Amino acid sequence: TFNVVRPPIDCPAWVCCLLPCIKGVPSMKAFATIKPEDAEVMRNGKWIRYDAASLVEGDIIRIEEGDIVPADCVLLEVDEGSELLVDIRAVTGDDRHRSALPSTLAAGMVVNLYMGGQVVQGSGIAVITSVGPSTLLGRLIKEKRFPPTENVLHEEEDEGIALVDRGQAIS
Repeated sequence: TFNVVRPPIDCPAWVCCLLPCIKGVPSMKAFATIKPEDAEVMRNGKWIRYDAASLVEGDIIRIEEGDIVPADCVLLEVDEGSELLVDIRAVTGDDRHRSALPSTLAAGMVVNLYMGGQVVQGSGIAVITSVGPSTLLGRLIKEKRFPPTENVLHEEEDEGIALVDRGQAIS
């Protein structure tokens, strides 16, 4: 399976050329802002920039400030001396940023990141857990719940995950 999520309005390219107003639909605008283009991935022991559509489950990726999270993943490492903040609002509807410190991961907390999240601070390494239609974004689009109007994550999914609201940690 390729790491490709179909847009909310999936039509042939020629229709989009004839009807450019389709790109103005709110779900299409939101999708265009969070669609990842590429990712830094470990291949044969070296970090290389690779097309995000070619990622597979189990790939090790490096994310840093300014990146769009290329697939659903679990954070393995945060660079020493920094805090990783990821804005997942466009994907989940959650106003709080995902936050991780090296000590967060050392304490055994699991930090899930979702395809389309925006890394706003820091850098780290993660392992891909879901790609394409299996990602949270892919499921939301399939269920016609994208863009989210409320937090789509269930409380149990957030248990033990560091969240930041107005600069303060929430447990």
